[in-house]
Amino acid sequence: MTKLAILEYPDPRLRTKAAPVAAVDATVRRLADDLLETMYGSRGIGLAATQVDVHRRVVVVDVSPEHDRPVVLINPQIIASESHKLCEEGCLSLPGIYANVERAQKVRVRAQGRDGSPFEMDAEGLAAICIQHEMDHLEGRLFVDYLSELKRQLIRRRLAKERRQRSVSSEVRSPASAT
Repeated sequence: MTKLAILEYPDPRLRTKAAPVAAVDATVRRLADDLLETMYGSRGIGLAATQVDVHRRVVVVDVSPEHDRPVVLINPQIIASESHKLCEEGCLSLPGIYANVERAQKVRVRAQGRDGSPFEMDAEGLAAICIQHEMDHLEGRLFVDYLSELKRQLIRRRLAKERRQRSVSSEVRSPASAT
C-alpha cells in the first residue's frame, strides 16, 4: 500500500466531479487500500479519491474508536436521509479548519464494496455525517461551500499564511550547502 498526497484547499482539482467506477478490479481495490492507508496515516475518519487527485467514485470511512472497521464505498448513493442538524466538521484537505454544517443524522447508502458486490447500509451520527462529507468530495464540493463567502475568504487567507510559515520553516531547517 502507498500513502498518497492529499490535495489542500483551494486546489482546483478538489472541484473535479468524480467519474463512476465501471468495474471493480485490482486497480480499484489498490486505490481503496491506498486511501485507507492515507486516511489512517493522516489521522482521518474518511477520505474520497478526489482528495488524492484520483477522480473516481471511491470513498473510505472508519469512525470506529479503534480505527479497525474500515468501510469502502464504491459508486455510493444516498437513497434516504433524515433528522438534519448542525454538526462541526473538519477535513483533511483543510487542515485545522472546523465549521458547523447541516447534515442528515441518518442515511441509507447503496454502494459496491471492495469486492465489487452491491450492498446497502444504514449509518447514523458521525458515520452518516462522514459519508455525506466524503460523497460531497465526489461531486467537487467541500464543507466550506456551505459557509458564507466571507468565511471562505478568511479560511483561504489563514491556510495560505500557514503554508507560507511551513515553507519558511522548512527552508530554515534545510540550509543550502556552501560551495
